[in-house]
Amino acid sequence: MKPAPFEYIAARSVDQALAAKAAHGEGARFLAGGQSLVPALNFRLAQPAVLIDINPLAALAGIAQRDGGTIRIGALTRYRMLERDPTVALNLPLVAEALPEIAHPQIRNRGTIGGNLANADPASEMPAIVLALGGRLRAQSVRSERWIEAEDFFIGALTTALEPDEMLVEIELPVMPPRTGVAFLEMSRRRGDFALVGVAALVGFDADNTCRTARLAYCGAGDRPLLAREAAQSLIGSRVASSDIAQAAALAQTAVDPHGSIHASVGYQRHLAGVLTRRALATATERARHVN
Repeated sequence: MKPAPFEYIAARSVDQALAAKAAHGEGARFLAGGQSLVPALNFRLAQPAVLIDINPLAALAGIAQRDGGTIRIGALTRYRMLERDPTVALNLPLVAEALPEIAHPQIRNRGTIGGNLANADPASEMPAIVLALGGRLRAQSVRSERWIEAEDFFIGALTTALEPDEMLVEIELPVMPPRTGVAFLEMSRRRGDFALVGVAALVGFDADNTCRTARLAYCGAGDRPLLAREAAQSLIGSRVASSDIAQAAALAQTAVDPHGSIHASVGYQRHLAGVLTRRALATATERARHVN
């Protein structure tokens, strides 16, 4: 297959890229890593009139730790860079743990975090990770710029809160606080396939070993990345014993909204959500109790 005809613009500055997007609106698409967009073009599932290549924009790539306990990641940062960056490994262990589960090394060499998040595939890992961490995303246009909370960014399958003239330029994630543990688990038919279900778990403890914070986010469990708020809230104030974990897993099974597929029925996906939640919470709890 070959893509439908389109006009190609190699942007040389962020301003040029945004001006082109403002001029063409929904008829234009940004080309970053292209790992999702190029196949869609070739199958003619996407037929933009204009393709704006932002790969020359080095200013949109990079990882920086900021005062206030946050890490900012440029939207054009490739997964390969995230995998190899010591700042990510030290301060964003949930991101570091999920990265090897994303597709294959060849895909991660080109794929970008911003392109993945803007694509908003509900089976993709990184939207659920950003949601679990309570991140926020910076969108920019020729008109203005704004920060969007992760919980407000993902609207539906392949749909985000970005306006037609906006570009995702940066992601901000909080550094993991002390006495906090995380875990990411997913189940797929083959290594590198999209997850049938995946879960990102975060639990934090006070000095007396009672749970002060908990978050559970899922991929492959609905038409967007999903937070199981009631399940996470059930852990607050507990010691996160096995009975607490079992209760949270049961609540998570009712919170997810899988659609089923040729690879897994709705019932099987719900079962997986419960199993993976129990395992992820047990792992995150154990890790939290062994960090300062």
